[in-house]
Amino acid sequence: MILFIIGLILAGLVVGALGRLAIPGPNPMSIGMTILVGIGGSLIAGLVAGLLFNRGAGLLLSVLGAALIVWLMQRGQARRAH
Repeated sequence: MILFIIGLILAGLVVGALGRLAIPGPNPMSIGMTILVGIGGSLIAGLVAGLLFNRGAGLLLSVLGAALIVWLMQRGQARRAH
């Protein structure tokens, strides 16, 4: 169980970091937030892939899900700034 959680955190960090790199502009997030974005992106990708293709999501789809979350967060911050 501990190895599963460590693997989940490491995968979330990688996916979240790649998702942040995919979106231009400043992304002032902590490492913890990056991990949560990566886990959330993987969850979104897994749900979409499961519904559409009846199989799990890969790394590319997970990074796209994380990039979507980062993009939505940037839009939300821009709206609050105005």
